[in-house]
Amino acid sequence: MRFYDPKGLRCGIPTYPFRLAPDGLATRRQLRARGLRPGGQEVAAQVLWRSRRYRGGVRVAYLYRLDLALPVRPMTLARWTALEKANAARRTCSHCGRDAGYVIPASLGMCVACADAPVLAA
Repeated sequence: MRFYDPKGLRCGIPTYPFRLAPDGLATRRQLRARGLRPGGQEVAAQVLWRSRRYRGGVRVAYLYRLDLALPVRPMTLARWTALEKANAARRTCSHCGRDAGYVIPASLGMCVACADAPVLAA
């Protein structure tokens, strides 16, 4: 198997094919689903698989040990406030300055109404 290297001789860290990682290891998403985080530990292994969508043709997911994972830190009032401010900044139009009610597309850089105004004027 191309991506099977459990001793890490070729890649430097243990490598497994998609869906064949041993028990006791999890990706960041899998840790988060269990209410855990890596907690500063090093990557224990990786999963590699071929993908036609990805530019290089190979995707990677890093695996962390479950026994060393720590619980997710709870959201404090200050963190909630900072998150609300960041989301409000993403919704505020740089051209007209109003809250658009949705996240401004980065491709436009302004709300849809301001982006369409020159088209409507012509």
